[in-house]
Amino acid sequence: MSEKSTDKRIVRTKRLIRDALTELMEEKGFEGITVRDLTQKAEINRGTFYLHYHDKYDLLEQSEAEILIEIQKIAQEINPLDFINFNREDEPFPFIITLFELFQENSNFMKVILGPKGDASFQGKLKDFIKQTFYQNIMSKINKDNLLVPVDYLFAYVSSAHLGVIQHWLESGMEKSPREIAMILSRITFLGPRNALGFKQN
Repeated sequence: MSEKSTDKRIVRTKRLIRDALTELMEEKGFEGITVRDLTQKAEINRGTFYLHYHDKYDLLEQSEAEILIEIQKIAQEINPLDFINFNREDEPFPFIITLFELFQENSNFMKVILGPKGDASFQGKLKDFIKQTFYQNIMSKINKDNLLVPVDYLFAYVSSAHLGVIQHWLESGMEKSPREIAMILSRITFLGPRNALGFKQN
């Protein structure tokens, strides 16, 4: 068997296991899951599971890390100056579309992991990532003397607001397309909540 075929089979097997984890977490929460549950749901043997993961905790950690790595790749493509100079109300920030496309591709896992039966620590990791990305890619390019609020409060607001929009979109069945939800988030970010409500400044 070629190396390429082997790689594809590994990817497929790991996806089956992650899908099994997702379904079982939705059914009974992470703590109630056993490796036996996972292997039965994925229709694999225990040996195959242990080829890839030490235990269910390693599976969860690796699954979350894969998502964060993909988000990091998107973040690396952000041009801070493009973000700072962006001034259109009729177009979303391009990188936000890509971000929501990633969430859509992994929607079942994301919905569960960010839901009530998910992993609260992952929410913290995602919020921290948003903070770091916002700081490294945007805040590092602006004059902090011009800030109207303390930067730590700004980070807390931005990360929590973005996470809230992501969770609501997933929980509502992703009725909006990635582009539509990116447009909503971009408008809130660009205009601020007050203006987004229609209260224009005089």
